[in-house]
Amino acid sequence: MKFDKLECVVLAHDVPEHGLQAGDLGTVVEIYPEDGVEVEFVRGSGTTQAVLTLSERDVRKIDSDDLLATRRLAEVHKR
Repeated sequence: MKFDKLECVVLAHDVPEHGLQAGDLGTVVEIYPEDGVEVEFVRGSGTTQAVLTLSERDVRKIDSDDLLATRRLAEVHKR
């Protein structure tokens, strides 16, 4: 699946070492050859939670049936 720069995507699985959970929204900030994407995950305050280089299999496009929500970060992942 191909993505565009600045496209909003959904994380497909948990990444606990960065405080991220499946379903978290991120923005594609770079596209690499061989199915790589760099995705930025941002808190409600606008600060960056994580910027990760992922495979296209690690994220998916937002679907019209997705419901957007927020959640509180675990205390250990707050900066």
